[in-house]
Amino acid sequence: MNTENRDRILVIDDDTTFVHVLARALTARGFEVRGVHDSASALAACAELAPKYAVLDLKLGSENGLALIPQLLAARSGLRILLLTGYASIATAVEAIKRGAHDYLAKPVEADQVVQALLGESKHNDIEHLPDAPPPLKRLEWEHIQRVLADCDGNISEAARRLGLHRRTLQRKLAKRPVREARAP
Repeated sequence: MNTENRDRILVIDDDTTFVHVLARALTARGFEVRGVHDSASALAACAELAPKYAVLDLKLGSENGLALIPQLLAARSGLRILLLTGYASIATAVEAIKRGAHDYLAKPVEADQVVQALLGESKHNDIEHLPDAPPPLKRLEWEHIQRVLADCDGNISEAARRLGLHRRTLQRKLAKRPVREARAP
């Protein structure tokens, strides 16, 4: 297959298995894909590969994917960024869009969802898909913590101070998975 005319995608995630599986699926759909696992490699690959799209994980080990969004856009103007996360919240979605991401999906995702989001054909944010019931209190707490943490640029000590929590208490809350919304019947 001629690789000259294929759109290039940079997949940035610290989970090597996820990168491998997603890269295979996207390659099978006609894209040229390169996977990297940290921000330094991502910036180097972005300059070398000149991708049209980037799939970025929110958590890159100890690094924050949100901080990488403006750097990627500075390295490659016109780059369309999709932020993926296993820790979805409204606060991180809003922050990702503010920083320049074009779309945001919660893991687990299928390759077709990724392609639709990258191409701007995503239907996950249609108004009829919004839940009828308000989110649980624990979910709202998680989203508030994520918003404050984003405002503090990931500084846990500062976020804990603003939230009125001890730093270790905040770390324990962050280590827990967020409460998932109930699925619609």
